[in-house]
Amino acid sequence: MEKRSKSLPLLFTSSDWNFDDLSRVYDAIREIAVTELRLDFYPNQIEVISSEQMLDAYSSIGMPLMYQHWSFGKHFVHESNLYRKGRMGLAYELVINSNPCITYLMEENTMALQTLVIAHASFGHNHFFKNNYLFQQWTDAGAILSYMEFAKSFIARCEERYGPAAVEAVLDASHALMPQAVFRYRRRPRLSVERERARIRERLEHEERTFSDLWRTLPLAAEAEAPREVETDMAERQSAIEYPEENLLYFLEKYSPVLKAWQREILRIVRVIAQYFYPQRQTKVMNEGCATFVHYTIMNRLYDKGQISEGTMLEVLQNHSNVVFQPHFDDPRYGGLNPYTLGFNMMRDIQRICTEPTAEDRDWFPDFAGNGDWCGTLLDAWATHRDESFIRQFLSPALIRDMRLFSLQEESSDPYYEVTAIHDERGYERVRSSLANSYDVGMTQPDIQAVGADLKGDRKLRLKHTVHNGATLVEETRNETMRYIQRLWGHEVSLVGVDAQTDKVLYEVSSKELGEKA
Repeated sequence: MEKRSKSLPLLFTSSDWNFDDLSRVYDAIREIAVTELRLDFYPNQIEVISSEQMLDAYSSIGMPLMYQHWSFGKHFVHESNLYRKGRMGLAYELVINSNPCITYLMEENTMALQTLVIAHASFGHNHFFKNNYLFQQWTDAGAILSYMEFAKSFIARCEERYGPAAVEAVLDASHALMPQAVFRYRRRPRLSVERERARIRERLEHEERTFSDLWRTLPLAAEAEAPREVETDMAERQSAIEYPEENLLYFLEKYSPVLKAWQREILRIVRVIAQYFYPQRQTKVMNEGCATFVHYTIMNRLYDKGQISEGTMLEVLQNHSNVVFQPHFDDPRYGGLNPYTLGFNMMRDIQRICTEPTAEDRDWFPDFAGNGDWCGTLLDAWATHRDESFIRQFLSPALIRDMRLFSLQEESSDPYYEVTAIHDERGYERVRSSLANSYDVGMTQPDIQAVGADLKGDRKLRLKHTVHNGATLVEETRNETMRYIQRLWGHEVSLVGVDAQTDKVLYEVSSKELGEKA
């Protein structure tokens, strides 16, 4: 760290913030981000909001435009009560993966904290959103806000036309299936923004042309399609199905025998949102680690250049310490590894290995140990890895020792734990592999796929759950989700659990056996 300079004036002198100070701070942070860290980011849109607005953003999964659903109100009331009783704090910021990148600042923050948050969110998270390969592959930052505006207005129109209860029933079922509503290993060709808007406009115009309230006065038989047309449609859908299909909402949207056009569009909306958040589920450690490393580096550079005072730096370090605090395993607050701590420590460790490597580091990381370019090494890692691969390739023996990590194995039938890896050469590999596996979405999320459906016969939908390491589904939630699937499919749904190693059938359940929900 270079010697502190007194040549530059302080960016601010008061703990109270104002927009002039925010503007000066933003420019100073941007200069360091571009010239020294070589960050590449979307244009920034910074908004200052109240704690009430932050709670509202929490409840609607952080999106500035979101359709209405009872679950959002439930979350708002729950978190609002906890916050007002002092049992829960609020995030210092909220950042949205969009172009421009939207950052919400809490108006209650001090000027020092606003400075830290701008560096963390507007430049750290922003750079990661724009450059990481998962976000580039699975999300469209330039289209998400306009799509959410369409989704909100479309669902509001459906509520006006078909009633809130009918819309809520579809949303409830769709939300229950959100974890199984993503393409994990492949994806359908993505429409351009213009083609997507044209598709939406054509569907809405078709509804306007064909809808008339007078149809309610006609006998039901007159509204039904001709049997031959129905058979032809089902035959075309049957021939188009590809098995297995991992995205259950996509399968139901395309092939359900009972869903109407507006219901299919709601399923599409929910799965688009689920897909949008899919990269964030795989990059929590890297994303938060990147943002924390960026704010830590930038705030130290501002201090070294004399642009923030010692009092400001002490406040920044206090807030930084709160963010990266890691409770011990026997602490009541322990809930696993803090992603901020693990990510930040790994990135600081990479910086050390690039500039001051040990002999051990050179043996483990010959490709970048001692290369002197820690910035380039981190930029490449941020762009080309997810949590699982990042940990598997960059977690060092030195950091394993510093964080006192070791591996345990538990068998439910045994009254004890078995330590399977300690701090030796073989143990480091096992610890790193075990930790990386715990961040692999493919190993932590149930593998449930549609494997059969006879649209021209009994119309029974068959699902298969491939069970890894004996981790079966919780019976209560499994059965409830089966009822939701049956509601969207309209006919019997069966689910069979098969062991991934032996192909042995572990369980089989049918929606017909479960009966209707009381």
